[in-house]
Amino acid sequence: MSIGHTLLGLLESGPRHGYDLKRAFDEKFGHDRPLHYGQVYSTMSRLLKNGLVEVDGVEHAGGPERKRYAITDAGITDVEQWLAQPEKPEPYLQSVLYTKVVLALLTGRDAADLLDVQRAEHLRLMRELTQRKRGGDLSDQLICDHALFHLEADLRWLELTAARLSPLAKAVRS
Repeated sequence: MSIGHTLLGLLESGPRHGYDLKRAFDEKFGHDRPLHYGQVYSTMSRLLKNGLVEVDGVEHAGGPERKRYAITDAGITDVEQWLAQPEKPEPYLQSVLYTKVVLALLTGRDAADLLDVQRAEHLRLMRELTQRKRGGDLSDQLICDHALFHLEADLRWLELTAARLSPLAKAVRS
């Protein structure tokens, strides 16, 4: 995820302080991985340096100064270009799980057990996401669906790999 582009997009609705940006990001996108304040301010500093945001005001309310940021025309153009650019599909050709299966087979370990443990972990996470989806708003439902579809694809791969363990073992050992 592009943190900078996401923060720029959030600024399109109006100027905000870094604290407000962090809160809006965490509410909309950071359920499982909230932003650190340092990441917000370092990103805003970079966006300011690149002319994509400007300081719209500074408040000195008895504490550290609070800058209010506003998106510039260049920032709006940058977000528009980013949104129009398709994301590269990730083919997962460097899968850690695949590596573990091959290494288990190469070293004489039980790859079937590894696949069973992984299947159980996928099913556990799928139950958790399904529960979150049931209690969530439309945004939660959509992001949970995205994750669940990926997990379902992983489960299909786990089943296919389990069915092919013997020929795979011969192939990797030769």
